[in-house]
Amino acid sequence: MRITELLREETIALDLQASSKAAVIDELVSVLEKSGNLQDAKEFKKAILNRESQSTTGIGEGIAIPHAKTAAVKSPAIVFGKSAAGIDYESLDGAPAHLFFMIAATEGANQTHLEALSRLSSMLMDEHVRKSLVEASSKQEVLEIINLHDKEEEEETDSEETSSNERKVLAVTACPTGIAHTYMAADALKAKAKEMGIDFKVETNGSGGAKNVLTAAEIESAAAIIVAADTKVEMNRFKGKPVIEVPVAEAIRNPRELLEKAAKKDAPIFSGGKSASETEDQGPEKKQRTGFYKHLMNGVSNMLPFVVGGGILIAISFLFGIQSANPNHAEYNEFAALLMKIGGDNAFYLMVPVLAGFIAMSIADRPGFAPGMIGGLIAATGQSGFLGGIIAGFLAGYVVVGIKRLTKNFPAALEGIKPVLIYPLLGIFITGFIMLQFLVEPLSAVNTGIQNWLDGLGTGNLIVLGLILGGMMAVDMGGPINKAAFTFGIAMIEGGNLAPHAAIMAGGMVPPLGLALATTFFKKKFKDHERKAGIAAYFMGASFITEGAIPFAAADPFRVIPSIVTGSAVAGALAMAFGIGLPAPHGGLFVFPVVEGNPFLYLLAVLSGSIITAIMVGLLKKPVQ
Repeated sequence: MRITELLREETIALDLQASSKAAVIDELVSVLEKSGNLQDAKEFKKAILNRESQSTTGIGEGIAIPHAKTAAVKSPAIVFGKSAAGIDYESLDGAPAHLFFMIAATEGANQTHLEALSRLSSMLMDEHVRKSLVEASSKQEVLEIINLHDKEEEEETDSEETSSNERKVLAVTACPTGIAHTYMAADALKAKAKEMGIDFKVETNGSGGAKNVLTAAEIESAAAIIVAADTKVEMNRFKGKPVIEVPVAEAIRNPRELLEKAAKKDAPIFSGGKSASETEDQGPEKKQRTGFYKHLMNGVSNMLPFVVGGGILIAISFLFGIQSANPNHAEYNEFAALLMKIGGDNAFYLMVPVLAGFIAMSIADRPGFAPGMIGGLIAATGQSGFLGGIIAGFLAGYVVVGIKRLTKNFPAALEGIKPVLIYPLLGIFITGFIMLQFLVEPLSAVNTGIQNWLDGLGTGNLIVLGLILGGMMAVDMGGPINKAAFTFGIAMIEGGNLAPHAAIMAGGMVPPLGLALATTFFKKKFKDHERKAGIAAYFMGASFITEGAIPFAAADPFRVIPSIVTGSAVAGALAMAFGIGLPAPHGGLFVFPVVEGNPFLYLLAVLSGSIITAIMVGLLKKPVQ
């Protein structure tokens, strides 16, 4: 993709009127909004300011590249602005900025867009390009300059020829959004290394993934490694090598100094573990995703593909008949039996071990994975279900953490055998021993007790349970409360009780469907981009993707969230009241034909909740001015 497919005449402003950093951001965002590239200008500006709070995008040499990658962007675009007087943009070199490129990338920007954006960032490191843009007098001239210098980059392939050079310097660059600074830092280092005659290779960790990845042989023979990053970089591969760690902006500002230090090996030896960029405080969002919840969600998110894929295969097999996989039944169908074998006997069977394995891996890194998987398998075969899998995952993770601490002072000669022998041997044995000797039987009894309690609930109590589970699905739409309800439902399916998850899926479908209905029947209460988002919400709700309601809830939480929680709670309660059982844990409307009970009553439960949500939103929201 050419850069000029993202930068067009209508997104060029040759005479900026702003006189401050805040004002120029407002002016550039306004250009983007008028060009029709934004879903929500306020949210996009918030994302731009959030990026600026991490480090200024005024890179020096008279250039600023404010940028953001967010769902507030409708289609990727670049705005070019020029100020003859110059604007104080808190640039790295303290000089006023004259040239501005505001980059707007969609949350799911594809590879061609990202490559074009990265080429623009690299292009601006060329002094001739900057001078030409300053002197450009028309929009067409700006586009011609960009087109002239817009050339495809090729990955480096000279590693084999230069791997024996003891003065070879390696680098890794990475910034939070992976759009601009990543590539500018790489180009600044490459250009200066060429000027200084230093053999050099740089790996870029951008939005499109890592490029020019450093090989083990290159790392082994390198003099030193420069890590210019403001985000997480895989560091353990550099253990035992001199490593210079700096913010990504430092590589743009002082490439010569960094390269000189690296060539002289004037850097501390990296001893392994996490780098500063991985351990420093990264704000409220990071804090929310640590500890118990982070480990549990790592297990749940990695388990979901097995749940969804396996569950839908089971649902398809039921279309041939509930007993279609039973060879001793008249309904038996060979293809249905195959589907059940793949989905139920294999994919579903792996859910609990995978859950436990990835919880343990989140706690203890890769050495925790095998003990976690074994602990989860013991839980699954011992009838202790999801509760057993969760406990096995945490047990295995902390067992391996303990083993690491106990073996920390072992002789250096034994370092190589720790991950391949000591950690898996002791981790699997201790986890398996504790699970089999002390935990499986009590957990199995608890699991059976929960099932018996649910089986013994009367109709009234079941409706209350459905009310609670349905409402939980809408409280945070994919957050910890939603996931807690979803995980409970999966555990109940595994235990043979299909009713709770029917209430859960009904509750999860209502938020996007209810808001889609509201945008259709209460159009005056929504902006144009919200009405368009409502169309997508129909499909997301029908597919049981609760997250489709998030943009509406974020824009107006005090009116939207009570409305969707009420509708979801009603849908969950009705699903229970109608006696619906859901054998497939995912699939939305597509698995309605296989529910236990009347599928039309199940549809009525979902529609009732959706209509209640739509009416509440329509009554509570104020008309758009």
